[in-house]
Parts: sequence; structure tokens; C-alpha cells
Amino acid sequence: MSELHKFLFEGLPVRGMLVRLTDSWQEVLRRREGAGHFDAPLRRLLGEMSAAGVLMQSNIKFNGAVVMQIFGDGPVKVAVTEVQPDMSFRSTAKVVGELPATDNGRLPLGEMVNVHGRGRCAITLDPKDRLPGQQPYQGVVPLNDAHSQPLHDLASVLEQYMRQSEQLDSKLILAANDEVAAGLLIQRLPVEGESNLAQGARSAEDIDLAEAYNRVSYLAATLKEEELLTLDADTILRRLFWEEDIRRFPAMQGVNGPKFACSCSRGRVAGMLKGLGKEEVDAIIAEQGQVEIGCDFCGLHYQFDPVDAAELFAEGDIALPPADKLQ
Repeated sequence: MSELHKFLFEGLPVRGMLVRLTDSWQEVLRRREGAGHFDAPLRRLLGEMSAAGVLMQSNIKFNGAVVMQIFGDGPVKVAVTEVQPDMSFRSTAKVVGELPATDNGRLPLGEMVNVHGRGRCAITLDPKDRLPGQQPYQGVVPLNDAHSQPLHDLASVLEQYMRQSEQLDSKLILAANDEVAAGLLIQRLPVEGESNLAQGARSAEDIDLAEAYNRVSYLAATLKEEELLTLDADTILRRLFWEEDIRRFPAMQGVNGPKFACSCSRGRVAGMLKGLGKEEVDAIIAEQGQVEIGCDFCGLHYQFDPVDAAELFAEGDIALPPADKLQ
């Protein structure tokens, strides 16, 4: 069962989260079967994005969707994960070329997305109940470091994002295969009055607290990918932090935990078709006999025949969601 664990280090300005997506991640891959399998490196990237997205959603108090997108000029044009406040998530990607051959199922981001150094990672916070004129918040970071050198993995990109956007030092460990997608996040919390450190106004005890994150993040970095994928949460936390005093919160699992869910519906697809306009829809029907739309996230297909299309554009019909609300 997929699960999410939150914990604090007692007396230290450090918090952590551990997620293991099992049945929910397998369902994402199963839904892709009708549309064709993604290559192994892309499946790994999407699994890591799914785990990271759940960690980021659980890390903020926000009533809306967290949408993570990786896009650029490589064979993977865009990869996206969306996580709702109830920890339901969905992930997919659009591929426009063939991925380079690999013997171990791994490819750096540069070869998948960031071929010419123009790749980006965008994190969007989309409120459920937007006020009139309110726009989603979006933060964008390059897939390169401060020296314009390519970052090779998603964890490094997201650490950079959290450092720049949230101004929180973070250590992120991610791993995924076809059975499990998992992640461990350690974050340094601000110490009150920290800006006074340079003026020597802080006690030795305060300095020790500020340095605690470095010790904990170093321990987290020793976690191997195989351990993250195969060990349960209790074993991982005990092996990594056996000398630390950890306060753990109840695990989030089942209906309260991470789960696959897709928000597509026939009504939302109808809204998209209305956004295209009657002339465009009629042209598709004249050529193909019907309009068929497939959801890239869950694999469902929606068909609209000539009668359905006529009802869409009939006068006095019920208002449908605008096209910009559709995924």
C-alpha cells in the first residue's frame, strides 16, 4: 500500500518526509498500456516526479493542485505530475523522439530533456477556488546549476528550486522502478534570529542547532537507491537516524494517503471541444465520422458522434468548464 510518513528531529530545526508509492504507481503504468509503454528511463523519471510531487504537496499548506513540469528540447518534450490536496496524483509525458539507447535503464536529464541546455522545471500552485483575476503561482528554474552546467537528475533540480523559491536547504533522495516510486526529503527549518549569526549575536547552542541540518542531510545522503526501493519506512528511518531522537506522525495511507486519480471527465472534454469551436469540430467529424479524445493520464477515451457534437453547440445548453481549466 502506498504511504507517506512525516517526522521531526526533536530539538533540532530539521523535518523530514518519506514516501513510498506502490499500488498507486503501478496503476499509473498500467493505465499507460493502451497508449504504449514509456521507455525505462522515462518511466524512472515519471516515478521520481510522482514521489517528489507527493512530498512537495504534503510539505505546504495549500488548497490546490501542485503541478510539476519538466520540459525542454530533447526527445521528451514535457513530463508532468499533478498532485491534489488529498494526495491523489497523476503523471504522464509527451515524447517527440527516440531516447538514446541505454544498458541500465538510466539516462541523465540532459539526454532526455535538456539536450541544448534550455530545459526548465516549473512548479505551479493552482488554487482550487481562484478569486476573480487570480492566477496560479509558478516558479521556474533551469535544469542547469549556477555555473550553467547541466544537472543530471531530478533531485538536484528540485533541491535548487527549494533553495531558490522556498529559501530552504533541502536534501532529496529519489528512486523508481516499475514496482515502487519512493523519495526521502530532509529540510532545514529557519532558526529564530538566524540573520544575527554574522554579528556574533548567536550562542554556541544556536550555532549547533543551525549545523544540525548538515549532519542529518549527510546521513540521508548515505541512503542507497536499492534500500529506498526495497526497505520499509521503519527500517529506513532506523538505519539512517538510529542516534537521533525522531518524533513521527501517523502514517498517511489508504484513503488518506497517496493514490492515483485522474480528474478527466466527459464534461471537461466537452468543454475543450466547445473551446475549439463548432467549425473545427464539424471538420473533424466530416473527416473521421466522430471526435475521439484520449486522456494521456488515465487512458480513457471519449467519443462524440455528430449528434453529441450538435448538442454541444445547441443554444441554451448548460455552461461547461472553459478550455483553460482542462488538462
